[in-house]
Amino acid sequence: MAAASQTGDLTMRTVIQLLLLLLLALHHVNAASKGVEASLKAKWPMTPLLLETSEFIGEDGEEKFWQFVETVKELTVYKNGESVRSYYNLIVKKAGQFLTDLQVSLLRLALSLRAYSPAVHAFQQIASDEPPPEACSAFVSVHGQLACSTKDLKKNLKAAAGRPKPYLYKNDHKFPGVNSTDLPVAILYAEIGTKKFNTFHKFLAERAGDGKLIYVLRHFIAEPKPRKMLLSGYGVELAIKSTEYKAVDDTQVREAKSAADSDDDDNDEVQGFLFGKLKKSNPDLKEQLKEFKKHLVESSNDMAPLKVWELQDLSFQAAARIMSAPKFDSLKLMQDLSQNFPSKARSLTRVAVNQEMRKEIEENQKRLGDTMGIHPGDAALFINGLHIDLDVHNPFSILDTIRGEARVLEGLHNLGIKGDQVGKFLRLPKNAVEDSYALDIRHSAIAWINDIERDSMYQTWPSGIQELLRATFPGVIRQIRRNFFSLVLFLDPTQEDSTELVKLAELFYKHKIPLRIGFVFVVNTDDKVDGFSDAGVAFCRLWNYIEEEYDISQAFLSTISMYNKVDVGETLSAETVSAYLKRKFPKANAAKILGVDSAYDEKRRAGGVFYKKTGLGSLPVGLFNGVPLKDEEMDPEELETVLLQRIMDTTNFFQRAVFMGQLSEGVDVVDFLMEQPNVVPRINPLILNPDRKYLDFTASPVSDDWGDAPMYSYMDTKDKVGVVQKRMKYFAKSEEELVEGVTVWVIADVGTASGRRLLLSALKHMTSGSSTRVGVINNPSGKLTDESSLLYRALWTSLLTHRSKETLSFAQKLLKEENILLLHQGTKIKELLLPGMDEDSFSKRLNTMELDFLRSQQHFCQAVLKLSAGQRAVVSNGRILGPFEEEEELSADDFHLLEKITLSTSAEKIKGKVKQMGLKGEIASELVMRVDALLAAAPKTEARKEVKFPRDKHSVVHLPPREDELFYDVVAIVDPLTREAQKLSPLLSVLGQVVNMKLQVFLNCRAKLSEMPLKSFYRYVLQPDVTFLGNDSLSAGPMARFTDMPESPLLTLNMITPESWMVEAVRSPYDLDNIHLQEVSGVVSAEYELEHLLLEGHCFDLSTGQPPRGLQFTLGMSQDPLMQDTIVMANLGYFQLKANPGAWTLRLRKGRSEDIYQILAHDGTDSPADAGDVIVVLSSFHSKIIKVRVQKHPDKLHEDLLSEATESKGLWDSLTSMWSSLEKSIAGVGSEDGEKKKKEDVLNIFSVASGHLYERFLRIMMLSVLQHTQTPVKFWFLKNYLSPSFKETIPHMAKAYGFQYELVQYKWPRWLHQQTEKQRIIWGYKILFLDVLFPLAVNKIIFVDADQIVRTDLKELRDLDLEGAPYGYTPFCDSRKEMEGYRFWKTGYWASHLGHRKYHISALYVVDLKKFRKIAAGDRLRGQYQALSQDPNSLSNLDQDLPNNMIHQVAIKSLPQEWLWCETWCDDVSKKAAKTIDLCNNPKTKEPKLAAAARIVPEWTKYDTEIKHFLQRVDGGKGQQLHGQTVPATENRGSQRDEL
Repeated sequence: MAAASQTGDLTMRTVIQLLLLLLLALHHVNAASKGVEASLKAKWPMTPLLLETSEFIGEDGEEKFWQFVETVKELTVYKNGESVRSYYNLIVKKAGQFLTDLQVSLLRLALSLRAYSPAVHAFQQIASDEPPPEACSAFVSVHGQLACSTKDLKKNLKAAAGRPKPYLYKNDHKFPGVNSTDLPVAILYAEIGTKKFNTFHKFLAERAGDGKLIYVLRHFIAEPKPRKMLLSGYGVELAIKSTEYKAVDDTQVREAKSAADSDDDDNDEVQGFLFGKLKKSNPDLKEQLKEFKKHLVESSNDMAPLKVWELQDLSFQAAARIMSAPKFDSLKLMQDLSQNFPSKARSLTRVAVNQEMRKEIEENQKRLGDTMGIHPGDAALFINGLHIDLDVHNPFSILDTIRGEARVLEGLHNLGIKGDQVGKFLRLPKNAVEDSYALDIRHSAIAWINDIERDSMYQTWPSGIQELLRATFPGVIRQIRRNFFSLVLFLDPTQEDSTELVKLAELFYKHKIPLRIGFVFVVNTDDKVDGFSDAGVAFCRLWNYIEEEYDISQAFLSTISMYNKVDVGETLSAETVSAYLKRKFPKANAAKILGVDSAYDEKRRAGGVFYKKTGLGSLPVGLFNGVPLKDEEMDPEELETVLLQRIMDTTNFFQRAVFMGQLSEGVDVVDFLMEQPNVVPRINPLILNPDRKYLDFTASPVSDDWGDAPMYSYMDTKDKVGVVQKRMKYFAKSEEELVEGVTVWVIADVGTASGRRLLLSALKHMTSGSSTRVGVINNPSGKLTDESSLLYRALWTSLLTHRSKETLSFAQKLLKEENILLLHQGTKIKELLLPGMDEDSFSKRLNTMELDFLRSQQHFCQAVLKLSAGQRAVVSNGRILGPFEEEEELSADDFHLLEKITLSTSAEKIKGKVKQMGLKGEIASELVMRVDALLAAAPKTEARKEVKFPRDKHSVVHLPPREDELFYDVVAIVDPLTREAQKLSPLLSVLGQVVNMKLQVFLNCRAKLSEMPLKSFYRYVLQPDVTFLGNDSLSAGPMARFTDMPESPLLTLNMITPESWMVEAVRSPYDLDNIHLQEVSGVVSAEYELEHLLLEGHCFDLSTGQPPRGLQFTLGMSQDPLMQDTIVMANLGYFQLKANPGAWTLRLRKGRSEDIYQILAHDGTDSPADAGDVIVVLSSFHSKIIKVRVQKHPDKLHEDLLSEATESKGLWDSLTSMWSSLEKSIAGVGSEDGEKKKKEDVLNIFSVASGHLYERFLRIMMLSVLQHTQTPVKFWFLKNYLSPSFKETIPHMAKAYGFQYELVQYKWPRWLHQQTEKQRIIWGYKILFLDVLFPLAVNKIIFVDADQIVRTDLKELRDLDLEGAPYGYTPFCDSRKEMEGYRFWKTGYWASHLGHRKYHISALYVVDLKKFRKIAAGDRLRGQYQALSQDPNSLSNLDQDLPNNMIHQVAIKSLPQEWLWCETWCDDVSKKAAKTIDLCNNPKTKEPKLAAAARIVPEWTKYDTEIKHFLQRVDGGKGQQLHGQTVPATENRGSQRDEL
């Protein structure tokens, strides 16, 4: 019996265990069956991955692009025989021939993101603008004539010269060849890899190589696949909707929680299980039962609200959970906790927080706050020290950053710099390339006529540096006794301009402007010259005489008197100087002063010598604080304004220096100025040009033999550079193992005098204590022969056979012109060898030297440096200067300047680091050169930060990189329960799969939370590679999937996309604004489409500097010039236009915009800055922001865009936002008179709706408007939030009920404070963009809430006199007395702010758009919104609070009360007179809206039934409901989730 009992217990336990397992399994099955899926398609057809790959490779240069094209020219033949996966792998393999392993990983990510699809489609769109000939899979356009065969092409090429050349875009692919301007341009439109492409390519490449034409390739797919591709790189949010009605009963929640907390209660019951009894009967299953009970509690109650004390530590608890996980699972766990937080929150409340962790986090936070301004809860991402702003960056820009970094990382890795050394080199501070360089003005040749610090005329001025910080009125120049501002004028006294400039200097001097003035007189420098015949010399000698005998100010004033005697248009003559001397100083001996043997001649030559040394341009020229003034600024009429402006600007620089402690009382101001990094010894525009090109020294070529010229010519550019760098020999000034910071290559034909002079200048500079070594490359001007190359071969032989010092001296001797003459006369080179040089080895090497390596050098000059035969150039640490013009010379002074610039930019710091590595001599100098070329060529970035944590054991997740590979140093700082964590965790996971990373994640937790930190579920759509199905076909693509979702909460789906994307829902039968998983079976799927890429811009009037309010731009293509248009805002001159990949033309709109304004300049576009038509190419997913500057036509200066004349004919036909062809047909086209009359009498009604319930209300509102008016009606709907089903049915409704409609769209500008909650965004759209949503021809617009019923003709409201106010609103009713306690506007802030005015309701308002724009109401509202919206507690009812808050600045006309009746606030008596009825929320009864509608408005049910029947008729009576447009269960119960 006992045995039987035991067996029974065992069986019971087994049953319970099986039951536990089964229930857990069942739970997972059920949970997985429901969920939400969202995907986003591109608007354009799928682009071939081969073409996207070519664009990826093309970013590394045209050479690689064409090499890749050559490799894959007929690759598509494999497309049909292979599976999609095999073909993809073949493309990647082919690309791998030109890419490193790291770049191949980045290519896979780029193809997964479809990052280069817009670039491919842009070319497709440009092709469609040609347009393509029919039945032609590839074609060539030659100056506008199209050819489908090589035969036609040959014909077209013959007559090309007579036709205008085509416009070429910056991103066009030009075949490498001769770039002559007179060659015909042939543009091939074809798909790379196809047979037809190859036929044309072969023909065109051959002729381009022979210099017969310019060959340009643009992608063109003759038959694009209809299938659209799914995109990634965006986020999807399921936000829990705030609703006034609780979804779970309070008592049940409380009981469940107490059950979970009380383990010892024997009678605790959860979901039908009595855990007390189960524990007693199965004590050995106690732990499993406890876990099972915990699971049931969490699953039944996962969304129950938490108490405030449970919220406080959630962030730290999440961090504790993450830190306790295995480190390689930590990112996955952070992703799970942050993205599913609402259902994970309860489980986190039971996690214990380690006090060590809390202490460490606080310590790290203090350090981050002090050093980087990062506070608790803030997020930051650093890649190799570069700050990646998560608000601005998206996966596309991060891919660009990572790719840019890859070039530098791989370069350093190839140069042998590895591990932690990489970070040290990357973080070396690089001095920015200056925009303006200054000369050192501490030179004895400058004659200073005043000294602010010493002259008695300034002695009353204060001299303290701190005076700079004293407040003054704007525009006042501070009078401080310091030489803050200096003007040096280089003048030829005999030039006409000198007269006016000297007089201007006197004006500044006499008015005691705090400007130190100096002159440098540039005159004849011959030894023996007579002042009686040379005016310049006479002037200088007289100046020196007066300065010596009297003082310099007397000399200056005498000069003024002398110039006053010169007539306008005349110049100073020797007679004028002589006459002045005799008259002013009658006792002076004129011959001793002015004659050939003058005693006052010492300083005459100094000015000319200094002027020559500075390298300044033609006279006159001025320096302000050492910075040369431009030619146009030297105009005496302009110079006064220029100098005063420079003084004001430079004051700011000094104020900053004083404030930062860089400039103190004891410092000499001039010395301080002259020690700035932009001060140089000489001005040479070629050397100081900020636009710099560099050679790439990172290659390690397999063969470094340049003795085989044909083999060398087949190498790629990097290898060619690598061979020259390896084989180069250098002149050095000593035998010591010095580390030289600068390596100069002189490229010249030393057989020519100019080539020898260039090399001698470099060698002369080298010998004068420099840190430079010099190599020389031969670029022969004629045919390469033994004789023509003799000099170069002699130099090269000496470098191969002798020590550096001997070689240097020999080269300097050999290159002297007298020795060249001797060689021409028959002297042998060996006779010119220096004593001690080994004649035998020299002669033997010289006589046996082959010319092949010189042919390789010649090829290097032509193919890599792009030099013609004999052209000269210089390469300094990889930076290419040249080619030089015939007359252009570089002196030893110029080489000194070049060294200074090269060292100060970064070479000096690199040299220091290389020395620290213990390297010496040739190896070290070589490394300095190669690293400098690499780092200087890298795109300029902001300073790299080194993020250090005082302690990192308990609060930092460390993921080490794979060893012995290059790695990215990534530091993330994030609170695990924030939107940033939702985004960062998947981003870092994907990056970790793409590149090798050393990752540190600091968990930057917030303490004492008082509300739920996250109120949404989130998915980030991003994959490291293209994905395939099991049968090797391409998968549908990336999408957001929400599984295991709680079913009780009401959810709204939001797409969170990059700034420039405009997306819309195109297919979903579900109400995406109200997703209730309890009420659906299966998966809620939503398809979105990237409808537009945004083109944004800022526009200013050049004359006023102000934005031209009301100016209209149009955007289109050559076949259709008006596809989009927009209006310029006054806020920042902002405008936005909807576009897609392609080449677009931006113009001023025909009409008043074009009549009054003209475009003068533009930045960020693809056409030259002064072109009238602005061409903009959109070829990526990145934001495109342009700047446009306009000016009024001279005869329209007093015209105003927003004056009464704005109603010019034709504006109404504007396609302001998005007219489909269907909409055009609905609008109809009648006679001109009829049209005009219609336009004058149209009711424009604006409304917004989101979700199926409000769209149902919206249709009813529309019906009520139409039933009460005879006036034509045009409805304007905000497109952003309308469902696919509404957009499908609205054309049918318009046709049936005879109204017009337009869907308007505006993307919330990035500079305007963003709202995150959908409802608040919709409120914002109701009020913030009224001036730019509608065309200028719309005079008045009436906003009517979707849940409103109209009972009168709204024409009456449109025609109502607003008495000068821009808009009219109805005040809230006061008549329902029982609601008095809910009237918040009668107390507190609103009562005091409004005074005697009323608080108005935003359910109905009329806007006079002309007045609204004229007083800039929109700009004022946006300004006030920007100021108030930073505070989360202000503008709680945004659309209503904002106009009421602005009532004093933007007046509101109070409409008569009967215009809006709502039961909540108005009594029953007033209902009879109501012209509109609004279904306001009732905070007291919280009655569901649908029930209220049927009860309050008798006609509502009639309208509702009519609409239902209409929709069924539209459906065609097939017995199935209109797609996505039934009134599903969710809508019938919509009353439970009303929030408007």
